[in-house]
Amino acid sequence: MFDPDIAPSGTLLGLLQRGRGDGTLHALAAPRAEALAALHHCVLRDPRRDWQVENRSLYYARLCLDLDAGLDEIEQHLFHPDDLVNDDEERTGLALSVLGHLAAYGRSDALRLLRRYAAAGSNWEWALDELALRDDDTGLRGLAPAILAHFPRTPDGDAELAAVVRGAYEPRPWRLWADDPDHGPRVRAAAERGAFDRWQRQLRPSGPRPGWSVHDILLWAQREHDLKPDARRPDAAARCLAAVAGPEDRPELLAAAASAPDAARAAALRHLAEIGDPEVLDLIEAAVTEPDASQLVSQAALSAFERMRSIAALDRARVWAHRPDALGDAAAAMLSCRGGHYDAPLVLAALRRTVRAEGPDAQTLWTLVDGAGRLTISCAAPVLRHIYRETASSHLRGRAARALAATDPSFAAGFAVECLWDCEESTREVAARHAATADARVVEQLRRLAADPAEEAEVQTAVRSRIGPETPGF
Repeated sequence: MFDPDIAPSGTLLGLLQRGRGDGTLHALAAPRAEALAALHHCVLRDPRRDWQVENRSLYYARLCLDLDAGLDEIEQHLFHPDDLVNDDEERTGLALSVLGHLAAYGRSDALRLLRRYAAAGSNWEWALDELALRDDDTGLRGLAPAILAHFPRTPDGDAELAAVVRGAYEPRPWRLWADDPDHGPRVRAAAERGAFDRWQRQLRPSGPRPGWSVHDILLWAQREHDLKPDARRPDAAARCLAAVAGPEDRPELLAAAASAPDAARAAALRHLAEIGDPEVLDLIEAAVTEPDASQLVSQAALSAFERMRSIAALDRARVWAHRPDALGDAAAAMLSCRGGHYDAPLVLAALRRTVRAEGPDAQTLWTLVDGAGRLTISCAAPVLRHIYRETASSHLRGRAARALAATDPSFAAGFAVECLWDCEESTREVAARHAATADARVVEQLRRLAADPAEEAEVQTAVRSRIGPETPGF
């Protein structure tokens, strides 16, 4: 993930970067040159905070069609000299996905550009996946020589080819090439080697194995953490403790959760939280609030608390929710997910406090926004509207839209209208169920979504629930 430079939400560029429906509507009303400049800025400089989960490609592809945009800028970006030295997927992934959607809409120039990049670009695997979904068999077969040329006929090249074939996201091209008289023997050999390597790893697992006692598991967790701090051994150790720990081991586990070295302490805290030990809540509080507690221990304590499902944990959350620290955030999140309507003031207070202190993009807002909607906190609507407008996360904006649908009577005639053009399909689904059809744009967009083969099935189901023989305006 990375932190892109996001323009203010009131600008055309800022709206498009966020993937808001208003971005499309403003782009269509703006001078074409200005709209195209903002669109190309977004496609060539991926604005997503997490490009692996946030959607933008279909949103930008649809706007390319509406603006009748050419592909010269995308072509220059893909074949820029930077492509020879920078093979990071996030540099070209969004542009390739936009080309894939344009090819699916019948843009032959996009299909040709994808083929060219798959044959010569550094991120050829992404381009090949896009073509696997959109190109015909003849076009894919023609790429075999260029793709296989990436792998020299050496032991290392064959091993790399086997790994690529085994991990291919879309296997269709490889299956076609396996039947090719010229390239089939090598592709089939790579596929067989990949299957054999997978079987060998399953037969002979090479991972570390702790001894089969509580003491041994705690020692193993700490030793492995010291060797590989990023390996998350405390989580694995906690799962092992669930299999071997008995009532007689409770004193040792309590002592470890209170003062053991970091990794062993984290494993003991998680295990005690999972079995609902009556002393674990005090141990969690101590682990989070101790001045000299490590980040590993405090994060493990918070994670252990968030996983708890007991009434005692919920009661303790009501006590901790007033705290202006990480423990208070975790408590408010628990009340958002599992609290009752009498917990609404605590959730609302945490929501307001988080927005004031951390802004509209704080990760802790996700659960709080969901809680405001689940508990139908009508007083939260102004804060939710602020988050909706300002956040750069399309996922958080979608959560805010769902919460507004439950808390804001003006949502159907307001934000729900623009949500029909949103970049996230879940947000478009919410809009399809709530947008007021008195607006002529709503009726037209609902018809377009219902007929668009690229639209998600859930969105089209929501649209069809609104469209019927007796529906006014349809």
